Amino acid sequence: MLQVAVLSGKGGTGKTVVTAALADILPGRLAFADCDVEAANLALLLSPREKKRVPFYGMKKARIREEACVSCGLCKAACRFHAISQDGGGTYRTDPIRCEGCAVCRDVCPERAIFLLEHQDGEILIAETERGPLVYAELCPGSGNSGLLVHEVKKAALKESEGRDLLLIDGPPGIGCSVISTLSGISAAVMVTEPGVAALHDLRRLVTVSSGFSLSHWVVINRADLHPGYTREIELFCEEKGIPVIGRIPFDPAVIHAVRDGVLVTRRDSPASRELANIGKRLAEGLLYVPG
Repeated sequence: MLQVAVLSGKGGTGKTVVTAALADILPGRLAFADCDVEAANLALLLSPREKKRVPFYGMKKARIREEACVSCGLCKAACRFHAISQDGGGTYRTDPIRCEGCAVCRDVCPERAIFLLEHQDGEILIAETERGPLVYAELCPGSGNSGLLVHEVKKAALKESEGRDLLLIDGPPGIGCSVISTLSGISAAVMVTEPGVAALHDLRRLVTVSSGFSLSHWVVINRADLHPGYTREIELFCEEKGIPVIGRIPFDPAVIHAVRDGVLVTRRDSPASRELANIGKRLAEGLLYVPG
């Protein structure tokens, strides 16, 4: 089964809109994963029916047994994350949001009053869309275990997509650990950018990171007509790196209206939807994608 991730070096380039469009127009039996776990929005456009929620437990968090604590303060002094404090009554407590689960406090405690406890950092949601299963996640406020959570989302999506032709992944922006986790094991990456100095800079960084993986690359330039000069710079960079540009989506108010209405862009005729349809065809050809 092919695995294709849609990525962007920076947020706001239209990555999720492109992913949702591909979800609507690519042929065959599809499955979907939203690995942008800190801001999963693909479900807003695919209108899924939720089937199941699975708790996600990340790193363990330190807890203090008050009955065993002698208030020596060694744990507070050793914690570099300022996750341990003393209340007005002299009792030491841990802050699960600040705690990184490093266990230094446990190791320095002479009374063995500190232990590590499982901590729920979010939920993995398994749902069904009209084109196939969708797996995405919600992080609890303050939780940052996105790299590990991305791995679990992909694992659940692969399980749900057994017998499917293609797993389409809406990836996170940037080049952090969640992007690394998304890139691992996939067949191809479609990188969405826009004509601008920040977007070009971050595209370069994303290409550098993704080049360390054995996968195919394509680039889509969104709102390409807003700055022809930077669009050309992106094209020259892609030529230099040997990366095909498979789409140049024009700025189109119809996209804004469709997203606002929660409707797939490809369900309305417009210059952007027609170019997105072409992108789907070019991507399928580039992947040698023949649905079973």
